Amino acid sequence: MDLREDSIRLESLQATSRNMSSSSAFFSANQSPFFSPRSSTCQLSESTRSDAQCNSINFSADPPSSSSGIQVPECLADIGFSGFQKFDHVPSTTLVASGIRSSYDHMGDNGYNVPIAKHRKNMRNHDMSFSPVPISLSSNRRRSYDVYIGLHGRKPSLIRFTNWLRAELEVQGMTCFVSDRARFRNSRKHELRERAMDVSSFGVVILTRKSLRNPYTIEELRFFSSKKNLVPIYFDLRPGDCLVRDIVEKRGELWEKHGGDLWVLYGGLEKEWKEAVNGLVRVDEWKLEAQDGNWRDCILQAVTVLAMKLGRRSVLERLTKWRDMVDKEEFPFPRNENFIGRKKELSELEFILFGDITGESERDYFELKARSKRKNLTVGWSKSSLAEERHRASGSRKGKEPVIWKESEKEIEMQSFERQHYQRPKGGQSSRRKRSKKTVYGKGVACVTGDSGIGKTELLLEFAYRFHQRYKMVLWIGGESQYIRQNYLNLRSFLEVDVGVGNSIDKSRINSFEEQEEAAISRVRKELMRNIPFLVVIDNLESEKDWWDQKLVMDLLPRFGGETHILISTRLPCVMNLEPLKLSYLSGVEAMSLMQGSIKDYPIADIDALRIIEEKVGRLTLALAIVGSMLSELPINPSRLLDTINRMPSRDILWSGREVRLLRKNTFLLQLFEVCFSIFDHADGPGSLATRMVLVSGWFAPAAIPISLLSLAAHKVPKKHNGTQFWRKLLHSLTCGFSSSYSKRSEVEASSMLLRFNLARSSTKEGYFHFNELIKVYARKRGVTGAANAMVQAVASRRSLSLHSEHVWAACFLLFGFGNNPKVVELRVSELLCLVKQVILPLAIWTFVTFSRCGAALELLRVCTDALEAADQAFLTPVEKWLDKSLCWKPIQTNAQLNPYLWEELALSRATVLETRAKLMLRGGQFDIGDDLIRKAIFIRTSICGEDHPDTIAARETLSKLTRLLANVETHTSS
Repeated sequence: MDLREDSIRLESLQATSRNMSSSSAFFSANQSPFFSPRSSTCQLSESTRSDAQCNSINFSADPPSSSSGIQVPECLADIGFSGFQKFDHVPSTTLVASGIRSSYDHMGDNGYNVPIAKHRKNMRNHDMSFSPVPISLSSNRRRSYDVYIGLHGRKPSLIRFTNWLRAELEVQGMTCFVSDRARFRNSRKHELRERAMDVSSFGVVILTRKSLRNPYTIEELRFFSSKKNLVPIYFDLRPGDCLVRDIVEKRGELWEKHGGDLWVLYGGLEKEWKEAVNGLVRVDEWKLEAQDGNWRDCILQAVTVLAMKLGRRSVLERLTKWRDMVDKEEFPFPRNENFIGRKKELSELEFILFGDITGESERDYFELKARSKRKNLTVGWSKSSLAEERHRASGSRKGKEPVIWKESEKEIEMQSFERQHYQRPKGGQSSRRKRSKKTVYGKGVACVTGDSGIGKTELLLEFAYRFHQRYKMVLWIGGESQYIRQNYLNLRSFLEVDVGVGNSIDKSRINSFEEQEEAAISRVRKELMRNIPFLVVIDNLESEKDWWDQKLVMDLLPRFGGETHILISTRLPCVMNLEPLKLSYLSGVEAMSLMQGSIKDYPIADIDALRIIEEKVGRLTLALAIVGSMLSELPINPSRLLDTINRMPSRDILWSGREVRLLRKNTFLLQLFEVCFSIFDHADGPGSLATRMVLVSGWFAPAAIPISLLSLAAHKVPKKHNGTQFWRKLLHSLTCGFSSSYSKRSEVEASSMLLRFNLARSSTKEGYFHFNELIKVYARKRGVTGAANAMVQAVASRRSLSLHSEHVWAACFLLFGFGNNPKVVELRVSELLCLVKQVILPLAIWTFVTFSRCGAALELLRVCTDALEAADQAFLTPVEKWLDKSLCWKPIQTNAQLNPYLWEELALSRATVLETRAKLMLRGGQFDIGDDLIRKAIFIRTSICGEDHPDTIAARETLSKLTRLLANVETHTSS
């Protein structure tokens, strides 16, 4: 919210309340008729989400107190508190109250004036328990708050934490008032905030190292302690640190710097200051500590405590349900306990995202570079966002501005930087060469680039595990171009938003398909642009443009600079004009440690062999991990392993495309894969299940693969045998009674083998696998006969959209071929009809209705129609059989005549698909196309079923509706 607008609203609110009696600043809970600790006069519904909350922390609306009783929305009457840099223009002048200069207006160590002489005088007129002086206000003219949040300081981490706390409370339906009272000079503003303290059910005071020298924090502690509704949160100190004796005597590492006679800054009243600090010890019901590694837990605990005290049981139920979901689904992979190196990269990512480095990461950061600024960068979001950003940037300073770095032992802070934006390049290669790259520090977006198998995903995963407490949740999505939009919309369950077509942006008219898709994306972006921080990890971003409609992927993301952070891994050299963090190889020591594993006493000859292997596999982290697992699992030394890999014959593979550039150049890596397959075949016989599981995995989607589904597909891949077909059938008939248990045991053994040799990695979902893209590419290029068909048949037999919809889409890509992609799988007509009825139609409707992915659903139905029409044409083509050639008088027949029931089922399936497309066209206002489709469906059904069939009648009703709507459109257009 704009600072000027907020200030005007606050001044207008003050002007309406000048006639109010202000003889007292505080009112106790016992005597005030407007406040009850357990029943607030203005509370949000427990089931209502706070959609109208501000975009940052605000000094919340002062309680409406004029005689007119005007109610001002909380976040419309606040003074903006987002980024305290906006307040740098407010001078720290000395306040003159009642014509007498305050005796406590000196500048303290914390950098603010202490204008409280008049307030101290008012306080002394009452006893120290803050007994109230009643004022004549009707209760319906006072606004109450569930929570008052008091803080002091402008530290970015403190602001981020308080933003998050307030937003989380408001999302759960609790009204909040947030204030740093030390930043106000006007006594009238102080009185309004003091009234807000009185009408708040609970007072949350965020304590930092400098809070105990802030007079307003001390007053808040004393006030809420007297009402027994104080909830202290220790931000960068612990409850054990808040001991009066240690503070006064400067005992301990903390108070040697920050301790001493802090009551002097409070106003010289030592007794009151000590009572306030000692009161923290008596608050033993809850002690909330917000240390660097437990922000999320602290905030959720604070929300739980306040909801429990306010009697909001539904909030507790929602939080419990949310915690269970996060524990199961937050991370795609378990944490790698053997993660090696990358300390510098982790520290640099922290610096890029947060703008500073805290905790143990400071010692790991080796180099700090200040880059020059770039002029006239514009943003590439939607048009409205573009106009807004230009409007905001119009008043900023022009030209280059130096970046000033403030460095100390415990903080690295950028003093001056402006928002960096992305401009879409124009022109051809010349403009691409001129496109400069920019590292944006502290704006919440970072990009990591490198070759496949270098360890990008491992780095992002380690970062997410290390810093997940700074975010409400880590949202991990795959960046593959065909799946990224679906993966993005899958966040709806975590963000608790509905992206279905029922939530149209305009109920009064029919929205186009594009408008419905944009509305769904906008609802997800809106949740990510709240003050609640999320970490969105886009792993393996393949392109800056979406595969379906060529729109920029950046349009999916929330605006940079907000609380939500974006972390991207990609093989692209540059993404969105950002200078990516180029991920290099592990150091020699780290690579050697990864290959050696638990064995550290290899002789010199074996150490030399390990170094040769490291060079030959291109120093890829994936290959080094596979080598280390081989040495750990097998009784083999590095020298013998090197000789075995060199002797393994390489396969003749036809390489094409950019994705196989690395494999085409690295034949030693391919030989390493073949050695793994040989080990599997040696353990389980030729064509082992583990080998076939790897080879068939290349045709699945990039998402996690259910082990049972992968095993089913692997069993459908033809297995090489030396015996005859007769003996194979005989053996199968003899062992059919034992096949189920044997298959299950074999599946477990194969899965365990893949995990131990690092060809697959486990998922946090029980019973799921992940495969590295490098291994999947090799599996596809190896060209095993029937692997793609086996994958499609396995998916068709399971057909579970909710469990693995990505793999259903992958099967459709193989079966139909979208765009310029060729068809890979050919099915028989009976198999195709079963797939259309049980998989494709449900997938299209589910994608359209649940996710508003109208374009993808309609394209799926279109290519399905083309496939059915091609099959129909094949049925109508005359066929000849060798037995018919001697019978010259017998007419040549077609497949439709030979299989009439199958041909009728094919035609009716095509009619069903056409009717479904026509009904979906109704939802997007494309009545003319729908009219043409439904007429084709009616013709087919009339020809086969007759005019009186219920399906034919239902199709005619759809035609009548389309005709009526089309006529209305034509009438409206002509008029």
